[in-house]
Amino acid sequence: MSARFAPGAHGAALVLVLWLVALLTALVGAFALSARIEYLQQRVQDDSGRAQEIGRAGVAYAMSRLRADPQRPAWQPDGRTYRWSFDGARVDIRIEDESGKVNINLADPALLQALLQGAQVPEAEAARLAGAILDWRDADDLSPPGGGAEAADYVAAGLPYRPRNARFETLGELQRVLGMTPELYRRLRPSLTLHGRLARPDPRFAQAPVLAALGLDAVQVLAQRLQQDATGGVTETAPLASGSGTYSIECRVTDARGRVSTSRAVVRDRPSVASGQAYTVLQQEQGMASQ
Repeated sequence: MSARFAPGAHGAALVLVLWLVALLTALVGAFALSARIEYLQQRVQDDSGRAQEIGRAGVAYAMSRLRADPQRPAWQPDGRTYRWSFDGARVDIRIEDESGKVNINLADPALLQALLQGAQVPEAEAARLAGAILDWRDADDLSPPGGGAEAADYVAAGLPYRPRNARFETLGELQRVLGMTPELYRRLRPSLTLHGRLARPDPRFAQAPVLAALGLDAVQVLAQRLQQDATGGVTETAPLASGSGTYSIECRVTDARGRVSTSRAVVRDRPSVASGQAYTVLQQEQGMASQ
């Protein structure tokens, strides 16, 4: 006896099969998309990790190139860019001696005010903000003649904190000083340090804003550096001993696909017992960007 189907059963079965096919297609598509996303995420992580390792290699190489030898001249820690190739990647390396920056724990009010004015802060406001920086790091409750900011001023401004009345522990802490803005901090940040050991920066390694704050002709000083570099005068006569021994090193890594990773480290030319390296890392930052 042959089976008989009610009218419309064949159509219902066909619709059911089509829905099942569509569901399976969607599941397969979702799985494929998920696998693709996981692959891309893993690839980004691998690229990031590789770039970070190349950045660390760049720091080690830069430290080795700060020492002159008979085969090649020493690199200079004055902010110029050097190019290096490593494992198929291009690495642009900038080295700055921390002694060429303004140490906010050691600088006097006049130097701080000059640096602030160079960052387009009006004279009166620059004097007050320089005083506020000193008030943050000193232990007394007296503001300098040009103005400042002690605990009562923070209360009046409605801020939930007071001056530390001790040395700055991080550069980011400067953003908490009354009167400091994120944009002003961003402009000042490249010129500041906590690791330099001088109350006044060494002009041999200072960049234009710091040179101007020191009362020097920045254009003339930087031009003289370029002239000396072109004649070989500096690079042949400035071994590591000419620097302070503490450097900020920026490595910009560009891989074969054009992805760019930037790493920055502050290092001291002193062996590290913990890591076994020939230098000590005082601070390190990593970042990733697409070109």
